Amino acid sequence: MRQYSPDLTPPWKKPKPVPEVPADPGLVVEEPRTGFCGAVIRCEAGTVTLEDRFGKHRVFPLEPRGFLLEGRVVTLVRPSKVPVRPTRTASGSVAVPGARARVARAGRIYVEGRHDAELVERVWGDDLRIEGVVVEYLEGVDDLPSIVSSFSPGPDARLGVLVDHLVPGTKEWRIAESVTSEHALVVGHPYIDVWEAVKPSSVGIRQWPRIPHGEDWKKGVCRALGWPENTGEAWQRILSRVRSYKDLEPELLGRVEELIDFVTAQP
Repeated sequence: MRQYSPDLTPPWKKPKPVPEVPADPGLVVEEPRTGFCGAVIRCEAGTVTLEDRFGKHRVFPLEPRGFLLEGRVVTLVRPSKVPVRPTRTASGSVAVPGARARVARAGRIYVEGRHDAELVERVWGDDLRIEGVVVEYLEGVDDLPSIVSSFSPGPDARLGVLVDHLVPGTKEWRIAESVTSEHALVVGHPYIDVWEAVKPSSVGIRQWPRIPHGEDWKKGVCRALGWPENTGEAWQRILSRVRSYKDLEPELLGRVEELIDFVTAQP
């Protein structure tokens, strides 16, 4: 008969249990032995692949107590293969399983550029489809007066516009003031570009770099962070880290919610 020895390790010397966290894509963790910090991009065969902010990949074993999540020791485990139906949308709204998209309203939300439109879709897409709200982009605000005039906002066709870096006294501010009316609402966030509206911690950086006036802001950000100067690839990297409204700054969240409420208000 096999003899079993009792565990005589004092309680204070036994390792404390740590939480098990599914290695879902996009989760940002640190491997403490190497100091490598990155987002999960793949989890398979007892390993997890991380991508750091420079685009470098490293593969690590899924070992107990093997990673740090927000400074806390955790054990990464393979995600469940059974999809979990979300109870909330990415914007924080209650999810409506099986809801069909509503026929598009006459009202619209315009944003300044393609990146803005993709970010709004990432977080509010489910809500917008249920409400039947279409988002289009302008590629700048200089032509906004003629666009609003052509759209002809009215009680049944409200128009909402989101503008980057809307600061009192600027050209953008004066244009916004000139087109705002009972049925057209122009709001903005304080950031130079919508990239800045994504929380630095979600992207895996300490803060967004300050770029000298007159320098191309996006390319300057790429250089400062050591990224290749491909702004399209950089944006896809940033966008991939946005999983919900929690990854965005409140100055953007409030403005988009305001526009959705405005466009969907009953006349």
